[in-house]
Amino acid sequence: MITLKSEREFSKMAVAGRCVGSVLDAVRAAAVPGKTLLELDKMAGEIIAAHGCTPSFLGYQPSPHQVPYPGHLCLSVNDVIVHGIPSAYRLREGDILSVDAGAIFEGFHGDAAFTMPIGEVAPEAARLIAATAAGMWAGIAAVRSGNRLGDIGAAVQKVGEGQGLGIVREYVGHGIGRSMHEEPQVSNLGTEGRGLRIKNGMALCIEPMFNLGGWETSVDADGWTVRTADGSLSAHFEHTVILSKDGPQVTTVANGPVPTSTFALTGPLRYHSQPVSGTLLT
Repeated sequence: MITLKSEREFSKMAVAGRCVGSVLDAVRAAAVPGKTLLELDKMAGEIIAAHGCTPSFLGYQPSPHQVPYPGHLCLSVNDVIVHGIPSAYRLREGDILSVDAGAIFEGFHGDAAFTMPIGEVAPEAARLIAATAAGMWAGIAAVRSGNRLGDIGAAVQKVGEGQGLGIVREYVGHGIGRSMHEEPQVSNLGTEGRGLRIKNGMALCIEPMFNLGGWETSVDADGWTVRTADGSLSAHFEHTVILSKDGPQVTTVANGPVPTSTFALTGPLRYHSQPVSGTLLT
């Protein structure tokens, strides 16, 4: 079932989204060589509490047979695609780090992610990050009333395949609201003009995950950590988009919600207010 949200419910999602945006901005500034993942996670927990929110991820248990998630953030390094558990690992020059954050305000969620370089990274790593950000923005541009879910997937797919990257199949975007994961699923592959029609009142998370190698994945023994099957680098970007009376808006920025049209790419690729380095193939 797809639940349409009221403007009052969207206002609560906006508070959660601003919290998530603030967390991601703080982590981006703090993630430098030598910093541990646990230090970043602790900082995120403090920021979430300071915003009057609770974490979406801490204690999250999608099934009774899975161990509850133990962190405030998902922190995924290098070949880890998603759901990397915060640990004592110290970031190193040349790593790439994917940061996924979620927060709840009065029962409503915000969810967003980005990938960043740690110091100087290889050109292919920088290109992967830039392409994944571009894929997210292409998908977000297709989120408007009257379009179909296939339009989103097709837009993301065009970017990923155009760069020769593996597009992760098993982990996709999703609806969001009272639950962090709601219907519909939002694939990063699709055919224009096909699928569920998008309408006002919906809230969707657009989140491509691109790999330098193949699209296949594997899961560690901890039941959470998802890696590329071939050991290649992976990047992940995500924003929450609501379709309110004022049109499609990104909620998961520190000054959100912001109309999606604000983020039209006219120069260097950007995530929030930060430029994303990397040269895309043409």
